[in-house]
Amino acid sequence: MKYINQPIVKKDAYALLSGKPVYCDDLALKDCLIIKLLRSPHAHAKIRSIDTTSALRIPGIVAIYTYKDVPSSRFTLAGQSYPEPSPYDRKILDEIVRYVGDEVAIVVGTDESCCEKAMKLIKVDYEVYDAVIDFRQAIDHSVVVHKEDDYKMLCEIGNERQRNICCSGASVIGDVERVLADCDVVLERVYHTKANAQAMMETFRSYAYIDAYERLNVVSSTQIPFHVRRILSNALEIPKSKIRVVKPRIGGGFGAKQTGCCEIFAAFVTWKLKKPSKIVYTREETFTASNSRHEMQMRVKIGADKEGIIKAIDLYTLSNTGAYGEHAPTTVGLSGHKSLPLYNHVEASRFTYDVVYTNTMQAGAYRGYGATQGLFAIESIVNELADELQIDPCELRLKNMVREGEVMGQYYNEKLQSCTLDRCLLKAMEMIDWKNKPLKRDMGDKVRGLGVALAMQGSGIANIDIGTVDIKLQDDGFYTLSIGATDMGTGCDTVLAQIAAECLECDIDQIVTLGVDTDASPYDTGSYASATTYVTGMAVVKACEELKQKMIVEASVFMEVDPSHISFDGNMIYAIEDHKEMSLKDFADACFGGHKGIAMIASASHVSPTSPPPFMVGIAEVDVDKATGEITLHDYVSVVDCGTIINSNLARIQAEGGIAQGIGMALYEDITYSTSGKMRNNSFMQYKIPTRMDVGKIRVDFESSYESSGPFGAKSIGEVVINTPAPAIASACAHATGFQVRTLPITAEKLLLKKDED
Repeated sequence: MKYINQPIVKKDAYALLSGKPVYCDDLALKDCLIIKLLRSPHAHAKIRSIDTTSALRIPGIVAIYTYKDVPSSRFTLAGQSYPEPSPYDRKILDEIVRYVGDEVAIVVGTDESCCEKAMKLIKVDYEVYDAVIDFRQAIDHSVVVHKEDDYKMLCEIGNERQRNICCSGASVIGDVERVLADCDVVLERVYHTKANAQAMMETFRSYAYIDAYERLNVVSSTQIPFHVRRILSNALEIPKSKIRVVKPRIGGGFGAKQTGCCEIFAAFVTWKLKKPSKIVYTREETFTASNSRHEMQMRVKIGADKEGIIKAIDLYTLSNTGAYGEHAPTTVGLSGHKSLPLYNHVEASRFTYDVVYTNTMQAGAYRGYGATQGLFAIESIVNELADELQIDPCELRLKNMVREGEVMGQYYNEKLQSCTLDRCLLKAMEMIDWKNKPLKRDMGDKVRGLGVALAMQGSGIANIDIGTVDIKLQDDGFYTLSIGATDMGTGCDTVLAQIAAECLECDIDQIVTLGVDTDASPYDTGSYASATTYVTGMAVVKACEELKQKMIVEASVFMEVDPSHISFDGNMIYAIEDHKEMSLKDFADACFGGHKGIAMIASASHVSPTSPPPFMVGIAEVDVDKATGEITLHDYVSVVDCGTIINSNLARIQAEGGIAQGIGMALYEDITYSTSGKMRNNSFMQYKIPTRMDVGKIRVDFESSYESSGPFGAKSIGEVVINTPAPAIASACAHATGFQVRTLPITAEKLLLKKDED
């Protein structure tokens, strides 16, 4: 193959290096209206009254809107396919504020300065309520976060909002209690992961204007343009036909922009005033008033025999959705359904969960989407089981891991068609020389420890995610590939062009990939759930095959031969038996000229009935200072099974970047709240993410499988790569110090004091 599994340079690489890409804020008119949001200082309160009289006198202030001025419909900001499983539990502005940072008023002015002055003059009288901050106390708490009568759900999710339960559920295979009773060893542990911030470079921002046809145009840094169109339609109570959403270049998302955020405010102001407006979140707003990873506490019980055969696993996940329920029912499911199947041979397994409302910032999507949290718990307890049984943790996994061809009960009863997880583990062991190293090694002032973890994820959402593409042959013989998937720096514009070039046997420079515009682009659910290469890639394959067939039929008309005589090699069209040939350029020009011409356009959609999991192995080698407890990551090796690799450069970068984020989650990143509900970690001074100097040596390799349902055998890679560092590093630190940290992040203080504090 010419373009598959090749290190093709990203189409926008040189533009990025030279600073040429145009982002959302670059597109806004210089004289557009500026929007600022007055936010609640209280975690839970009712607005008794708002006086904007003095604020409106500030020169440059155009309007100030409160909950009395906005539509009354409730909606969700979750970027999910309709009907969304997330509840419709919010308004543009509400009389009740539910966390510190919740929006109270929309201030519109000619510049930031006047808006800032006006916000200080708005007088708000609050009736302050008690708040529930600790999600472990939320169920049946005296404080109920959502009492409203117009709360709405489109799906059954086990909602008991009067108990602060947003959703709940269970998945049980076999008799867990009976099997555990027969086990030689049973361990029960509690693990806790925090509400990590996605920390993308570009904060949330949106720009809106009314076009010549009186339609609302919204330019947004988003992963979900088509879902944003529906969100705006619901929130503003206007038909989708009046809304256009455009996605420019995005400065990172990592899942944060799978949730709507500030688009509703720019859209509301522009629809109301019929003037262009923009809103740009500060970094503090992005930290405190957008969305984060779901904080989760997981109680795990595992049972095994003396030889290390795992017999049963019981997982209960408690998840914190914060003030609103975006992605609440779906992230929590992954904590079990994408961790338990790794140990598919168990006789019994049980996964139960509750997701609760609290008076903290709402959670949303973040790379790994719940699987990250669940895998920290499952892989940590498997490591603790290995230590308890005094069995090598890699050997324990080789005895118990899922294998190709198995039906995975806790993974929606899907059959595993492609899997090289065993080979991934063996290669990782070889890379780090596992068999010749002890789990604990005294280095003098430091102690070195080894730890391992497995991970799996998915490739899109089976029977829901849809990818659609249009491909057109243009005059002169090049192609335009129109996609609805969002490139947020991952390189999907390049990867999908590679697939098209391989199918059409042309040079990749002949494929022009068009960005997303909901008026012009074909429908795509969006860039999330590791779907783009696998789902939209298959749509590209289908569309290219259809286009080739159309070209062959039309060429047979031009050449006056039977279509069966036509062959096409990407550059020339031949009718060998008839001694005729035609260049692609001449054919394309002929299609655009004369009465015989016909436009060569093909469209195709793809929905997969399955979501084949990619797999990954990570092994961490850490040094812990005996005197200070300081943790240094000495080496990190990983091996990934993502099916057939489409772009070897981008796959490696995805893996390295995901591992770095996982290291941040394991060692540095921590969100905490005061007793009054104010987030303490509201800047990069308080919220630490690792630099290149902090992540040590990261080494990545691959063990390819072939997934027959994916384009050229490909599966996903985007999310699985973040999942191994936390459990692998936790185990390495435990081996080095003799103390297992079960509440992330793992800090020097926790290791030194041997105290697993929150």
